[in-house]
Amino acid sequence: MSGKGAPIVGGTDGTGLEVVIVAGTWHDVITDGLIAGAQRTLDAAGATWQLVRVPGSFELAVAAQAALAAGADAVVALGVIIRGGTPHFEYVSSATTDGLTRVALDAGKPVGFGVLTLDDEQQGLDRAGLPGSHEDKGAEAADAAVRTALVLRTLRSQV
Repeated sequence: MSGKGAPIVGGTDGTGLEVVIVAGTWHDVITDGLIAGAQRTLDAAGATWQLVRVPGSFELAVAAQAALAAGADAVVALGVIIRGGTPHFEYVSSATTDGLTRVALDAGKPVGFGVLTLDDEQQGLDRAGLPGSHEDKGAEAADAAVRTALVLRTLRSQV
């Protein structure tokens, strides 16, 4: 977790974009920090957004799919998966990543990926954009979604 090489977040005009933040409910302190970072970034960009909560990270893909099908320009997917003593971590992490990738490709719209896959809770606290955090992965995911939506808008207007 060096944060080195991370893009500069912010400074993007997302006026007119409709974005849905889809967030899991596990590990609420970390998830709430991710949500707050995404909200700050979307507000600063001028995008319109709404928040939808789902039970866990596994359910993010189907909710993201529904949001994009309903007309959202982008989704910001936020969740927390912490490694335990069983293979559950690998299955949920893989299914969540694969599902969100499939949703983005099938819809042709961006899904900002803010799903933290962690060895322990402290890693999440360090990345959640909370006071004392070293990174703000919610803000980064929202910024990526907005920037990609704008790129796609430009590409579609040129073709």
